[in-house]
Amino acid sequence: MPQLAIALYQPDIAGNTGTIMRLAACLGLAVEVVEPAGFDLSDRNLRRAGMDYLAAVALRRHLDWNHFDDWRRQSGRRLVLASTGASLVYTDVDYRPDDILLFGRESAGVPAHVHAAADARVLIPMRTGQRSINVAMSAAMIAGEALRQTGFAE
Repeated sequence: MPQLAIALYQPDIAGNTGTIMRLAACLGLAVEVVEPAGFDLSDRNLRRAGMDYLAAVALRRHLDWNHFDDWRRQSGRRLVLASTGASLVYTDVDYRPDDILLFGRESAGVPAHVHAAADARVLIPMRTGQRSINVAMSAAMIAGEALRQTGFAE
């Protein structure tokens, strides 16, 4: 059975991606990277943030959005997008053990066609006037809730 996964849409910042990969290694999550990334995946900042955990991550790279979306649709997996434009609070979703939790670019989120392709869109409520929470922190919050609901793997 496929495992819960974090997908990163064209990530901009190597350090955030490395931090998310370290989180995934520790929690038993897969990581899907939708290319192109804003950095080389061998970047030293990625390695520094991910430390020696990177070898333990189930990482899959996708050439572009279309390849990723075709793959996930063929595998029958639900796509849950974290978005400041969503109205459903992330704790109000019934997560599934094979969900893919999608996070957008740090600089721009995701384009409208990616937003529209998501099966669910979730929001982390924030105080008025604040733009966004760091993508690695958002991934940790939402993945933690999904794992709380579906069970932590050993």
